[in-house]
Amino acid sequence: MTFVVIDNCIKCKYTDCVEVCPVDAFHEGPNFLAIDPDECIDCTLCEPECPINAIYPEDDVPAGQEEFVALNAELAKSWPVITERKDALPDARDWEGKPDKLKLLQR
Repeated sequence: MTFVVIDNCIKCKYTDCVEVCPVDAFHEGPNFLAIDPDECIDCTLCEPECPINAIYPEDDVPAGQEEFVALNAELAKSWPVITERKDALPDARDWEGKPDKLKLLQR
């Protein structure tokens, strides 16, 4: 099993989670993070670090967010690895908890 970043991360991109990842599974895009399922070792360290609850075990992804399982795998292949915490996006607080942000994902 792997962990998955879901919709809530889009336009927020808090990176608290990347510092605790022991295997460099996180990849950074312009306004979203993705977890590489081939790298993730299911250590559970990242999930509690996310301040907006945007990381879930693959088997527990909320209803309506299932497409993010494949999307994380796809994006992780083309985005660079991120291993150090960075500031969130400038207007992240404005986007926390907003629904249906997939259309705002920048590749």
